[in-house]
Amino acid sequence: MNTSTQTVSVPFAKGHGCANSFIVLPDPHGRFRLNEATICSLADPHTGVGADGILRAVRCAAEPEAAAMADRAEWFMDYRNADGTPGSMCGNGIRVLARYLVDTGRCTPGSFAIATRAGIRHVYVPDRSHGLRGTVTVAMGIPAFPGPDDITVTTSGGKSWPATHVDVGNPHAVVFVDALADAGDLSIPPAVEPAGAYPFGVTIEVAVVLGTDHLALRVHERGVGETRACGTGACAAVAAHRHHTGQSDAADYRVDLPGGTLHVSVAADGAMTLTGPAVITTVGTIRLPHAGETCD
Repeated sequence: MNTSTQTVSVPFAKGHGCANSFIVLPDPHGRFRLNEATICSLADPHTGVGADGILRAVRCAAEPEAAAMADRAEWFMDYRNADGTPGSMCGNGIRVLARYLVDTGRCTPGSFAIATRAGIRHVYVPDRSHGLRGTVTVAMGIPAFPGPDDITVTTSGGKSWPATHVDVGNPHAVVFVDALADAGDLSIPPAVEPAGAYPFGVTIEVAVVLGTDHLALRVHERGVGETRACGTGACAAVAAHRHHTGQSDAADYRVDLPGGTLHVSVAADGAMTLTGPAVITTVGTIRLPHAGETCD
């Protein structure tokens, strides 16, 4: 055991889904906690590994936050945004974590469950997809539209659009524009009104409809900034598009993002699956500053 004033070496992996990047920290026995300073340092490309988010992989039975789900999933995704705040769900992150669990022999290929703060999510890692181009699928559930109906998003450039509140395990505000460039600089958080609509922050999607089953998307992720892809954002944009157009039949959608293409399938009951590349690019060890209780 090490005190918070010490640093320790721990294994890590880095991966991405459509250039939405993550650091994976295996902690099967739940022996360390990540504080905000550690997460920010790791996620910063100048002081750490650099990533959009951190995925601590811990067994549900060893994590008090996930213990109630231990009978349905072995692993819990402790997801943190780059600013250190916890996230309830991450569509690309859970796919990267699934890829890591299979590649390291912690899970077998095929379907298995992963626990998240948004509940249980089932993933599918194909048996022969260990190469860099392998895809991973996650069942995202049925999106919700909790309102209010008068949300407005205003970018740093002063442009405003009405937005649709979509919840896919985390909150989103989706706006539709004529061209993605209309959003301007998305590294600066857009303003959202009414102010109380998202008390814990919101991820904002700026979407263009390219066809009945084809969208293009830019995203400002809460706690991160503009990212090159967002899995839950792709699902939220598809849900908002279907909501606006009255679509209710099962359908498959292509969502183009700056970092690549994701595919969203919608069943007749509205349940969504998200499919796309999940790549592990780097493995090694890293010194964790400001660590709490850690394992040697």
